[in-house]
Amino acid sequence: MLKKLLTSAIFAGFGAGLIAALLQITLLVPILLESEEYESGAKIHFESQLPEPSLTEIILPEIGAAYAPPSAFSRNSQTVLWTLGTYFGFALLLVAGFGAAERHGHNINARIGIVWGLAGFTALQFAPAAGLPPELPGAWAADMTTRQFWWGFTVICTTLGLAGIAFGKHWGVWAIAIFTIAMPHVVGAPQPERFGGVVPPELAAHFVSLSLFVGAAGWACLGMIAGYFWHRSNT
Repeated sequence: MLKKLLTSAIFAGFGAGLIAALLQITLLVPILLESEEYESGAKIHFESQLPEPSLTEIILPEIGAAYAPPSAFSRNSQTVLWTLGTYFGFALLLVAGFGAAERHGHNINARIGIVWGLAGFTALQFAPAAGLPPELPGAWAADMTTRQFWWGFTVICTTLGLAGIAFGKHWGVWAIAIFTIAMPHVVGAPQPERFGGVVPPELAAHFVSLSLFVGAAGWACLGMIAGYFWHRSNT
């Protein structure tokens, strides 16, 4: 069993992690780079509405000159390494769930693995994003500790709720599961006293949508690859 767990996790983590890293480099990194220009002052939002454009012309070139982002190779290589490590951790969680499900008579294959992967995406990314969407540098946010607590609470509640919906055999269990999923959002995510930031809201919205797309694609690939190797090890 341990060999099957590790084999499935390694192949799935590497394959899905590489796909997710390439999607991040292609879709998300350009937005992050542009947002860092707004954060550094090299670019400003509503530039034409500044009351003193002459002062802007004096200050911004100095700030922009001081802003030196890391090289593309360094940034991209770190993105790949961190994403591979993250998805290997996700894969270990996923195949642990496979093992528990198989003991209760559930068959696992690539198609079922995709469903498991999307459930993982829902629990760890989609549900928390309903209250705490992905943020760009320069965005205003609530206290970090409070946000981390709410994120963890949401992940646990969503995971338990999805498990109840998937494996429950009575309407009462399903009702409790739905209530459990909704509970963090009824409580509400911590929010800043007021919203704002230096990044254009259009850019921030684009980043949120692409982040969720990349997450869904990565988790679907993770579940498919893990399910394929899990099923293959049984044959």
